[in-house]
Amino acid sequence: MKDNGSNNGKELQLACGLGWFSIGLGLAEVLAPGAVAHLTGLPPRRGLLRLFGFREIATGLAIFSQRRPVEGLWARVAGDVLDLAVLASAYGSRKTNPTKITASIAAVAGVTALDVYCGQAIHSNPDAMQGVQRVRETLTINDTAENLYNFWHQFENLPGFMTHLKSVTKIGENRWHWVAKGPARTSVEWDAEIVAHRPNEFISWRSLEGSDVYTVGTVHFERAHGGRGTIIRVEMEYAPPAGALGATVAKLFGEAPQKQVPVDLRRFKQLMETGEVLRTDGQPSGRPGNRRSKIDLMLQH
Repeated sequence: MKDNGSNNGKELQLACGLGWFSIGLGLAEVLAPGAVAHLTGLPPRRGLLRLFGFREIATGLAIFSQRRPVEGLWARVAGDVLDLAVLASAYGSRKTNPTKITASIAAVAGVTALDVYCGQAIHSNPDAMQGVQRVRETLTINDTAENLYNFWHQFENLPGFMTHLKSVTKIGENRWHWVAKGPARTSVEWDAEIVAHRPNEFISWRSLEGSDVYTVGTVHFERAHGGRGTIIRVEMEYAPPAGALGATVAKLFGEAPQKQVPVDLRRFKQLMETGEVLRTDGQPSGRPGNRRSKIDLMLQH
């Protein structure tokens, strides 16, 4: 899996900074338009400044709600052009302060340059996405790579041990429809496909183009030394709907992949080694002694 965090980090951090700048400036314009007018040298036109403030807040929220905040950044550029036009038109007015207007124009021009740079950088880099969470987990399971591979390859089995999944349904050749639990008892749905696999070694999947959820992952099955079972290694990237805002909400409600995947792998280990998964109350979800029959039934499902 490609690790592009170092390439995307600076431009995404800049995008977040510009988003917070929009929200902060917008709140100032809405709550204290007179003070903003005094600082910028504009006439005290409170209605217009409040309108600009609501625009800034909406633009900032758009940046945080988008997985790739290109539209939000270009909306900021459009707002910058409007701000420059208003400042330029007020330059010769008797009610303005030319020195402050000049300083304001220079400041807005500088921010506009940042907006244009960030918008172009993210637009030209399809891998630059906000809210992407990366997970790498490894666990050894006392079972053969063949059994583990065959079980996982039938994605319909995954909700049996992945607590955040409600269902996985096959919809075509190497394609499945996924339904997962979202924050506050909501559901999140997307379609994904297997993009590569090698029997008993690995399975790679990714969400289909245009899905609300971006996810790409690989699970590796490697025989442990000395016949001590199989090493399972999961590598996954995941971005929920609503970009960085969605990722923050998911973390607040405990639905973040970093928390889910380690628990899910331990449940997978329990299922494959004992044929049952312990519930949260500590009691098994089925009777012991039926390991092979239960797993065979799920494989035949």
